[in-house]
Amino acid sequence: MVDTVNSLAARVHELLVAFLTEGPAAVGTAGVHDVIARAGALGPDGRWLVAAGHACLGEVACVQGQADLAVSHLDAAVEAGYNDCVALHVAPMRPLHHDPRFRALYQRMRVTQADLDEFFWLHQEMQIAVREAQDASVDGMGRLDTGVSLLPQAPLPTREPDTPGVLITRVDLAAVQTALQQAALKAEFQRSAGNTSLGLIDDSWDGARARRDARDADELESRRRRAAEARAFVERPGAGTALVPCPPLGSIAYPS
Repeated sequence: MVDTVNSLAARVHELLVAFLTEGPAAVGTAGVHDVIARAGALGPDGRWLVAAGHACLGEVACVQGQADLAVSHLDAAVEAGYNDCVALHVAPMRPLHHDPRFRALYQRMRVTQADLDEFFWLHQEMQIAVREAQDASVDGMGRLDTGVSLLPQAPLPTREPDTPGVLITRVDLAAVQTALQQAALKAEFQRSAGNTSLGLIDDSWDGARARRDARDADELESRRRRAAEARAFVERPGAGTALVPCPPLGSIAYPS
C-alpha cells in the first residue's frame, strides 16, 4: 500500500496508543523509526510526521534517562518543524533544561500566539481527560446495571494551524483519548458481564437498584458529554499569527 500523510498519521496514533497502554519497553521503537523513514520519503508534506517521530523518540529517551539520545532526537524534531514549547516543560523534560544543547534547540523554535493558545489547550485537555477517566472509574464502582458508559471527550480543534507542529500535539491528545477510552470500555464490559452473570445465578441481585444505577449512569454520561462539548477549543479573537520566539525556557507552567 502506498504511504500517505493520513495513513502515516494513523500509524503514529496507533504507536502512541500502544506506548500509553503497554509501555515503550514492550512496544519497542522500531515502528517509530519506520514511520520517520517512510514520512521522509513523502517530502515536505511528511516533515511534520518526521518531527512527530523524533519527538516521540526524544520523550522516550528522556524518560529512560538517556539525555544525549533525547537531545539528538529533539534536535531532529525541531529541524523538521516541531515547536511544542509547552510539551518541553512537562516534568520529565525539565532535567534537560540545563543542557546547553537543549537550550540551543529550544531557542530555534518559533510559534504564533494562536498556535501557542492551542498548545496550552491541548495539554490542558490531556490532563482533564485523565482526571475524568479516573472519576468515571470511581463512579462505576458498585454499579449493578449491565449498561456500558462511554467516556465523553472534547472534540479536537479543526482550525488551520499556523505551524505544522500543532498537528503533532493533536495526534498526542487523540492518542491519550483513545487509550483512556479503551481502558474505560474494557472495565465497563467486565463490570457489565459480571453483573449479567450475577443476575442469572443469584436471586439476591437487586434489579430495582440496577435500574436506578443505569438511569443515574446515563444522566452522568450526558452531563459529562455536555461538559466535554463546552470545553471545545475556541480561537481567541486577535490572537497573533506572526512567528515569534517561544516563551523563555522555564517560564511556562505546564497545565495541571
